[in-house]
Amino acid sequence: MIRMTGTNVHLAGDWNISATTRNLSLLSHSLQQFEPGSGHSICIDCGEIKSVDMSGMQLLNVWLHCFRMRGVEPTLVNVPESLRHAMQGMDCMQR
Repeated sequence: MIRMTGTNVHLAGDWNISATTRNLSLLSHSLQQFEPGSGHSICIDCGEIKSVDMSGMQLLNVWLHCFRMRGVEPTLVNVPESLRHAMQGMDCMQR
């Protein structure tokens, strides 16, 4: 699940293969909220993510890169340790 309030995004629930298709349209919609080249930043709160598998991590990684391609710098906060470790291996925690 994704909740967006201004430049704050809250991710929650399960981010696994079965939730990937449901989350894809929500993530796409969130990208459209920012004009390309706007120079904005966005805060992404991951504190309510219950579980994540490789499909969920790949989707999040692509989403973060899409924000960067639009000129929006994402910052992840409250990242569960297991997710942080896996995402660092994918190099999506940093630009």
